[in-house]
Amino acid sequence: MILGNILAPLWLIIVLLLLASPNGLLKASAFVLGMTLTRVAQGVLFGLVLGSSDKAAEGDGLVAATLKLVLGILLLIAAFKKWRKEEDPDEPPPKWMQSLEQATPLKVLGIGALGIAIGAKLWAFTLSALAVINEAGLDRTDAIIAYAAYIFFAQILLILALLFAAVAPKQSQSVLQRANTWLTTYNRPISITVSLIFGLLFTWNGVSAFLGG
Repeated sequence: MILGNILAPLWLIIVLLLLASPNGLLKASAFVLGMTLTRVAQGVLFGLVLGSSDKAAEGDGLVAATLKLVLGILLLIAAFKKWRKEEDPDEPPPKWMQSLEQATPLKVLGIGALGIAIGAKLWAFTLSALAVINEAGLDRTDAIIAYAAYIFFAQILLILALLFAAVAPKQSQSVLQRANTWLTTYNRPISITVSLIFGLLFTWNGVSAFLGG
């Protein structure tokens, strides 16, 4: 679940775009904070991360298998749609990405929160992670730590970019710009490959769990 988040290039592209804008570090930090708040709310809302081992239901394994299967299907659909869509290399970026440079930190925080809230694949990743944590039968404290670790490592590349920009603001500009250019250029093949690999993996795991059960 963590790797699926890490290998999705869109969020890192947005953070790099924000870092290159005026007050970039503040806005990029607000964006990542918005993402984090939504993920925390998801954990609290579903209560899985707060469940204790003695409350674990017998159907937890079935829930996890169902979520993995749904996630796999969503990723395969995403890979197919991305593959079918021909991209024009001269096409400008979407208007919402162009508007990031003028956005306020508060607005960017909302964009980060909303992006996680409406992303079907990201919901599937998070719900699957919560189901796995709950299925492990951890006590409440360990479950919270495990989910916090999931959030942290799912956003590790974004956090590292923020730290690099904060510690070495001048030196980081050229490096982050090159990284942004590379990610933007290869966004499509990366997205297709990641969606296809993880789609097949999660679909197989979900089907295997159902057949095994």
